Amino acid sequence: MELTHFDENGRARMVDVSAKADTGRMAVARGRIAMQPATLERIRAGQIAKGDVLAVAQVAGIMAAKHAASLIPMCHQLAITGVSLTFELKDPGWVEIEATVKVTGKTGVEMEALTAVSVAALTIYDMCKAVDKTMVISDVQLMEKVGGKSGHFRRQDFGNA
Repeated sequence: MELTHFDENGRARMVDVSAKADTGRMAVARGRIAMQPATLERIRAGQIAKGDVLAVAQVAGIMAAKHAASLIPMCHQLAITGVSLTFELKDPGWVEIEATVKVTGKTGVEMEALTAVSVAALTIYDMCKAVDKTMVISDVQLMEKVGGKSGHFRRQDFGNA
């Protein structure tokens, strides 16, 4: 497989996508943040001093998806058409985060979906760190992508992670 982010001299470059057709594209990413069971209960009960943890994490994830190109050097700036995040509170103590990002454009939104999940998890950490410094963010991964030259990708264990 050819590495497209390097020129013939081995220097980094942003891939030129101007010749590509605009098509509908979608990506789903997932990750989790593990925590003490008491921390999860405080989130459920709305007893975190900084406020509604999941509402703030949702807004942070949406904002992050829109700013992925500002954070990742070779990521294209995209006119995102949709971002949604879901949170599942799982016993004994973790939150599963899923982001779906959509665009009609020349390149995919995998990085935007992964960034949304990552920043949502970091926001949960930030909001809960006063009561639990043992939290661990893990398993941030692309679950599905639709559109583009490489076609449809779906992680085999999607739904079982």
